[in-house]
Amino acid sequence: MAKVKYGNWDLVAELDDFRDEMEDWVKKGILKTTLAIYNTAIALAPVDMGFLKESIDYKITDGGFSSVISVGADYSVFVEYGTGIYSTKGSRAKKIPWSYKDLDGEWHTTYGQPPQPFWNPAIDEGRKVFERYFS
Repeated sequence: MAKVKYGNWDLVAELDDFRDEMEDWVKKGILKTTLAIYNTAIALAPVDMGFLKESIDYKITDGGFSSVISVGADYSVFVEYGTGIYSTKGSRAKKIPWSYKDLDGEWHTTYGQPPQPFWNPAIDEGRKVFERYFS
């Protein structure tokens, strides 16, 4: 039996296939970028008790077209940018050095904590992966 074509239906079918392939390609790029940021942040996060590292998580949203990477430790900004005289964002401390009492009742004096960047380097790595993939 002869093959009969009606109008541009073959073109429509080809475009549907192309759209599906393109969507899969974009989703793969989003996932690669997300995992690059996530894995770099995990690798660079300093470990004391391990809560900061364990609080880093990601979620793929919008059917794979976007993602959210979060850091749940509320003190992560102080780790990233430092505190006191070491702060790269400027200190809001009223008095430097300052003293505090630890859980054992002992007093300590500090000038602050040097920054231990883990998030911004992870974002930079994700940007590289994104640009390599999508360019």
